[in-house]
Amino acid sequence: MKTVTGVFRSAADAQRALGRMRAAGLSEGRVTLLTPESLTSGSGATELQSAPTESTEQPGMGKAIGALLGGAAGLSAGPLVVAALIPGVGPITAIGLLAGAFAGAAGAGIGAAAGGKAENAMTDGLPEDEMFVYEDALRKGRSVLIVTAQDGAEAARFRELLKAEGAEEVDAAREQWWIGLRGAEQEHYSSVSVGRKFGDDEKFYRMGFESALHARTRCKEYDQVLGEMTVQIEELERQHPGANVDEPFRRGYERGRDYYQRLCDERKAA
Repeated sequence: MKTVTGVFRSAADAQRALGRMRAAGLSEGRVTLLTPESLTSGSGATELQSAPTESTEQPGMGKAIGALLGGAAGLSAGPLVVAALIPGVGPITAIGLLAGAFAGAAGAGIGAAAGGKAENAMTDGLPEDEMFVYEDALRKGRSVLIVTAQDGAEAARFRELLKAEGAEEVDAAREQWWIGLRGAEQEHYSSVSVGRKFGDDEKFYRMGFESALHARTRCKEYDQVLGEMTVQIEELERQHPGANVDEPFRRGYERGRDYYQRLCDERKAA
């Protein structure tokens, strides 16, 4: 199975694209829509914003989710609908096959599920190494459409359909995310790595930064990920003999951890 992702400027654009893909034969069970808009409006959104983010059992969450799902229930009786609070993003709505998987992998407080069974929430297939790109898009008010393809040929067809509907590809969204951070990261690296040029080490620094944002490693203590990080560095050193890998990767990883922690802190303070 392969996933194809499109980033849209608005929920309305993403929903229109979804409708046209369904008309082209895409089954409802093979698509997931992530949006900060639409269902997160009105009183439910206000209550969800103020609800605790650590646990769905805390006071206030039940009322917020009830109001939110009041609007979600009429959308569709079939797909899984999840209301969640994403660190650094805020309240979002995820609808479809990978809705629960996204909320869980994002470290979100899953608010509720409707039109599907909770035990199916952690569906395999979510590209965890792209999670931070989806979150950045949601943070900017954009919506994300994720389509599951059976093979490479079908993936290519879905990719063309999304492009025709005005979607930005996830790789382009990833580059825009890094461009927004690059200046500050270059300044930081130059201040702590005397005698090194950021341009020479950027490739491995960025790899370390992105590795810290991977869904399976972020939020873990440093000693919990040290072994996996060491394996990654050793593999990169084998692939790039003679390259300076260790220092930029580790520094990038540390900065990635700091970046994600700032997003979490900002959400709590909002």
